[in-house]
Amino acid sequence: METQIIELDGLAIEKRLGELSRVLADSVADGAAISFMAPMPYEDAARFWSGDVQRGVAAGRRVLFGAERGGEIVGTVQLLTAMPPNQPHRCEIAKMIVHPQARRLGIGRALMNEALNRARELGKTLVTLDTRTGDAAEPLYASVGFEVAGVIPDFAWDPDGKALHATTYMFRRI
Repeated sequence: METQIIELDGLAIEKRLGELSRVLADSVADGAAISFMAPMPYEDAARFWSGDVQRGVAAGRRVLFGAERGGEIVGTVQLLTAMPPNQPHRCEIAKMIVHPQARRLGIGRALMNEALNRARELGKTLVTLDTRTGDAAEPLYASVGFEVAGVIPDFAWDPDGKALHATTYMFRRI
């Protein structure tokens, strides 16, 4: 089964809200540290996608890519392009999510490569991201050229609310 990376505009977000919500809520339930706490109802996940994300995409402040496999969205990544006036050369990777049942298939790498290609097309020369220190995605980010800028201890709670974790900030020059 082949994976296709697609760009999702506002209309596509509405149309595929259920799939996007499933990827997000199921990933949080599986322990993904992506700013949300478990349990995360699908309704809350839908509000996330139809709120800030859809508005940001419509306003051109962010780009949303989806990984489609077997006709279903199984992963996403966002490229935040609206930076402060003194940082027009930079963008951020946000919410790189692969559904727990679709991991280890190269989907995360494909999503990251598409986001980096778009950053390059937009004339960006620096891409940043943050990730839970020691997370399974950290080696993926390093393998596509990201370097560690630093680690902040006790940055956020794990999704189960039982412990604080450190966050690693990373960057990549394009």
